[in-house]
Amino acid sequence: MAILAGDIGGTKTLLQLSEPNGKGFDALFEKRFVSADYASLTVMTQEFLKEAATQVKCKIAAACFGIAGPVSGRTGKTTNLPWTLDADQMEITLGIPRVRLINDFQSVGYGIEALQPQDTVTLQAGAPVAHGTRVIIGAGTGLGQGLLVWQHDHYEVVASEGGHASFAPTDDLQIELLQYLQKRYRWATWERAVSGRGLVNLFNFLVDTGKGTPSAAMQERMKTEDHAAVVSTMGMAGSDPLAVQAMNLFVSLYGAQAGNLALTGLATGGVYVAGGVAPKIIDKLKDGTFMNSFLDKEDRMQPLLKAMPVHVVINANVGLLGSAVAAARLAL
Repeated sequence: MAILAGDIGGTKTLLQLSEPNGKGFDALFEKRFVSADYASLTVMTQEFLKEAATQVKCKIAAACFGIAGPVSGRTGKTTNLPWTLDADQMEITLGIPRVRLINDFQSVGYGIEALQPQDTVTLQAGAPVAHGTRVIIGAGTGLGQGLLVWQHDHYEVVASEGGHASFAPTDDLQIELLQYLQKRYRWATWERAVSGRGLVNLFNFLVDTGKGTPSAAMQERMKTEDHAAVVSTMGMAGSDPLAVQAMNLFVSLYGAQAGNLALTGLATGGVYVAGGVAPKIIDKLKDGTFMNSFLDKEDRMQPLLKAMPVHVVINANVGLLGSAVAAARLAL
């Protein structure tokens, strides 16, 4: 039984044929595509299957695609591509009996259950409760959040738009940040602070409110390079004091919102920090700043929070893995 999994992004798409082996998946054929080069996911997948047929012989039982965009029932639309997807039509056109579309962060949630020990870094071991609710939070372009609830024999993902919840400051600096974000965007949300774009907002906040001046080297790099990448790189290297401040604030806020989500979901099964940002700043996440903010809740909640495992997902293909998990369940 072969399955087809896809991780569909606005920039790149990864498609993989694999076979479940009881402990995971054996990859049969895999290819990365530039998403914008194709008129639709169906056209891309047809090309993939044609090329795969020259390498492996198998019958595909089911497919699941995690897409960067909203999914409603059997249809979805990519946020940064002009693609409209219809699972029923894809079944007919591709000749695959069962096709499912899920949101890309939902696919990350499914992937959590299939991770191996080397795929995570543990910030707090805690005392996990078997089949306890898990929560997942991930900063990337935006701030994804979700809950994983045990159903029958596996975890199901409950989607969330918690990244757009109102930002809640906890000290004078963060109150000043709140006011800054409100003036700039009207609505100050967690995503405005804890995301790739949020990191740039934090840096600009520090500059605009006179907390420091970026170095000449940083100013030069920001003329031609992605601002979030520059702040992150120079902050992690300690080569620009203002970038260091921005990274400290970013990680502190990240931990605070992870703690909020952990309490909201009562995450006795664990807290998982995913997204594209976390693996790039793993050393900073490990230095105590994140966990100090995670645990900085009222005294009565301390024992509960300290018992919750906290893991950082460092497997970049967790979304593809989750699509494979969902496809395998379709094929049963």
